[in-house]
Amino acid sequence: MSKNILEEIINNKKDKIRILKKNISISSLNYKISGLKNYINFKEKILNNINSDKISIIAEIKKASPSAGIIIEDYNPVEIANVYLKNNATCLSVLTEEDFFLGNLIHISKIKQKINLPILCKDFFVDKFQVHLSKSYGADAILIILAAVDEKTADELYEEAEKLKMSVIVEVHTVEEAKKSLKYKDALIGINNRNLKTLKTDINTTYDIHNILINHDGPLISESGIKNKEDVLKIVTKTKIKTFLIGESILKNLKNNNIFSIL
Repeated sequence: MSKNILEEIINNKKDKIRILKKNISISSLNYKISGLKNYINFKEKILNNINSDKISIIAEIKKASPSAGIIIEDYNPVEIANVYLKNNATCLSVLTEEDFFLGNLIHISKIKQKINLPILCKDFFVDKFQVHLSKSYGADAILIILAAVDEKTADELYEEAEKLKMSVIVEVHTVEEAKKSLKYKDALIGINNRNLKTLKTDINTTYDIHNILINHDGPLISESGIKNKEDVLKIVTKTKIKTFLIGESILKNLKNNNIFSIL
């Protein structure tokens, strides 16, 4: 049986991190972190919008994906971030995985130098070393994909992020994962409408799962497959979710200088 795409990405990531850990110490990363001054509270920004009854958009910056291929040929993450800022994005999600999404951690630090918005390091976290690594480049939040790691690793990633005062999005795709996510009390919970094993999207995933998460203390996010304003408003009406992570739909409009026609 052939591997699914998530397994391929995770195995590749583990190999890369193994090599990085031989060459970079956590103490050297922490030294770099101690000099950072531009940390922004990712979760707090979204909570403020929820308390003001406003919709939050976490606008994604990525060059490519396994499902879409190359999305933007002439890729300039800082320029894209600036357009998002001007169009009132709440936060940014920057894809940093190098081989399947053609990202890089350096994109976060370049954006941070110019743009005053909280940034999620969107990557495949498999080792707590990555938490320090992402923060050392200026990330304000990390992603824990429950489908990608065992419970022990998820716990370690979450605890490490809390120690470093980073926000955490715990991403779920199934009812079972949603139940497991409830223990991460201070996390934001992201419902991914994309099946990471088949790469197909289905917004019904948000509807199927949100009931389990209703009593969770942190904000809920609907991620992937949101194509237009109607999709956003439908989810808000049906679920009361007010935070959305949107990538390909707005990135494709980037070419037309029509970024947030979706909103």
